Order: sequence, then C-alpha cells, then structure tokens
Amino acid sequence: MNNISEYIASGILELYVSGMVTPEEAALVEQLSVTQPEIAKEIEMISGAVTNYAQANALEPDPTIKPFLMAAIDYGERIKNGEPVSFPPVLNEDAAIADYQQWLNVSNAPEILPDLYAKIIGHTPEMITAIVWIKKMAPQEVHHDEIERFLIVEGSCDIIIEDEVHQLSAGNMLSIPLHKAHSLKVTSAIPCKVILQRISA
Repeated sequence: MNNISEYIASGILELYVSGMVTPEEAALVEQLSVTQPEIAKEIEMISGAVTNYAQANALEPDPTIKPFLMAAIDYGERIKNGEPVSFPPVLNEDAAIADYQQWLNVSNAPEILPDLYAKIIGHTPEMITAIVWIKKMAPQEVHHDEIERFLIVEGSCDIIIEDEVHQLSAGNMLSIPLHKAHSLKVTSAIPCKVILQRISA
C-alpha cells in the first residue's frame, strides 16, 4: 500500500476496532498491522481511546437486578420440582407478620448473606410476593406500573420517599406511591427482613 496515512485517515481502523468491518477487511487490517508499525500503533491508540470512553461513561448496574433474577430462577425451579403454588395475602394497613408465618417458617436466608437476598413465595401475573433480607440499603428507584409494599418482619429501616423519611420496625407496613423516587436504609444492627409485594397498577 502506497499511502499508509490515507489508509489510517479513511476510518477503517475505527470500524475494525468497533467490529464493524467485513471478514475480508478485517483480514487486510490484521495483515497490514503486522507489516506496518504505524497501523499497529494506530489500532492500539484507538482501542485505548474506546476503552477509556467506555470506562468514563460506564453505568453502575442496579444492584437489585441480580438478586431478583436469581430469586425468579429459584422460584421456577422450586415449582418445577413439586413445590405447591401458594398465594400469600395482599399487604394492606391491617397486615400482620402472623399472616405470612407459614412462608416465614420455611424460608431461610443463606448462611453467608449477600447485601440483598430475595426468596419469592408467591407469583401471579398481577402480583409478586417475596421475603427479602437487606443488610445495609436498597438504592433509589421509581415504579411507574407497579405498587410496592413493605411489611417489616425483623430489624428496622428508614424508607425515604422523595424527601419524606418513614422510620419502620417489625410489624410496620408501608405502601410506595407510583412515580415516587424511594430508597431504603437499614437502621438496625441486624439485616432488615421484609415481606415485599409488587402489585400491577
């Protein structure tokens, strides 16, 4: 190739690093990078710039996604293995811990408790019910299509809805309004154990 500078300026190397070239174009770039040090150096610089951009603009994943995904997989396996489907009662202002005792008696957290652990105890198209253990906090979130309700079973926590702090301990129930940013901070020395329901709005 007569003009390496023109080849570099053509944009083909950026497309190569992005994986947006044909196999033939990729083979040519790789061949040239072996024989032309300028091309190899440019590929290295482009790769470094892409990596730096990705790291600078990376989004922290929602830490609640994995625990609830794992809980859904676990629930599906339990049902498949013969656990009978059950229907925990809907949480309301009169709800009591005793209403959920049959599920609490058989639902345990692992010995090494992660920051957030969930075990689904009931699921319908309209509602999911889980027992959740929270060690320190649950990050801010907003629900637009489901109402979230908490019944504290053990420990204590603050649930912050917008700028309003709700101090909750065992036996307290709270419903989160739609479209309101909310988060949870554990205030007890032990993990906060809750009955959590998400109900389609």
